[in-house]
Amino acid sequence: MQEQGLERGFYVQADSLHHLYVEEHGSQSGIPVVVLHGGPGAGMSRKQIETFDLSAFRIIIFDQRGAGRSTPHADLRDNTTPKLIADLETLRAHLGIENWLVSGGSWGSCLALAYAQAHPDRCLGLRLHGIFLAGREDIDWWFNGLRAIFPDEWETFSAFIPEGERHDLLSAYYRRLTSGNADEEAAAALSLRGFSARTQTFRPDADHVAALMEPKAALAVARLFTHYCINGAFLAPGQLLAGIECIRHLPCEIVQGRYDTVTPMASARRLHRAWPEAGFTVVTEANHQSTTGPLFEELKRASERLHAKLSIGGQGSMTA
Repeated sequence: MQEQGLERGFYVQADSLHHLYVEEHGSQSGIPVVVLHGGPGAGMSRKQIETFDLSAFRIIIFDQRGAGRSTPHADLRDNTTPKLIADLETLRAHLGIENWLVSGGSWGSCLALAYAQAHPDRCLGLRLHGIFLAGREDIDWWFNGLRAIFPDEWETFSAFIPEGERHDLLSAYYRRLTSGNADEEAAAALSLRGFSARTQTFRPDADHVAALMEPKAALAVARLFTHYCINGAFLAPGQLLAGIECIRHLPCEIVQGRYDTVTPMASARRLHRAWPEAGFTVVTEANHQSTTGPLFEELKRASERLHAKLSIGGQGSMTA
């Protein structure tokens, strides 16, 4: 086991506009792992650090463009999936890492797959949960399908939009979140984020909802989420499943909550059918929330399995 002690925060310039806030934790000599947050726009969660052994991993977490402490806040300019993939390469080179494990949940699972398929030679493996493939069916489920399980919450969510626009809630919310009217944008952000927060947990959790309703953070995730959804995550239809062949050789652990109503298990099954070599663990008493409970514990075990595979394979910590 390597020594612990690595803990620092800093900024990396992605381009002339965007600056990314980054943190490192764990062991300098551990297996490097970059953790990709959800949303898009939700910002890093330090709880995800706890799903890795601090003595065995060098953990890099950061706020993607427009999210968290990265600047400019909630900005859509030059904010696309290819730009986020380029940011990962900028960050990897900045840290002197030759290749790393890539971990992501929800939107982060989508970005992890897209990055790995663009740069398979830079990946030691993947740990994915809350699978989001960014297809039309995935996006439509969130804006419309969720009413089958949360009809009360969906009615509140849809009622924010005038009846004549409710046939296309994504476009209606996107217009309001990018209107330039600060009051309208803030109200739309809290409505969308509130719906998201109240449908994420296995059981009702008022503390979880309250934690996600800070207005500035809500604006970032609501605006960026709708921006990526309305643009199909800047991916070709079916791109992530079609691209599995180039990463099939990499070790991967897929962890999915059976009752995840935000990123439903059907997407995880589609991914596993395309990639049967990957580990696939279904956590029965879990929804989307990954920072506590059975899903959180299973992510720890998935990290341990990947560490064992990489250690046996002799890959260890790969730095330039």
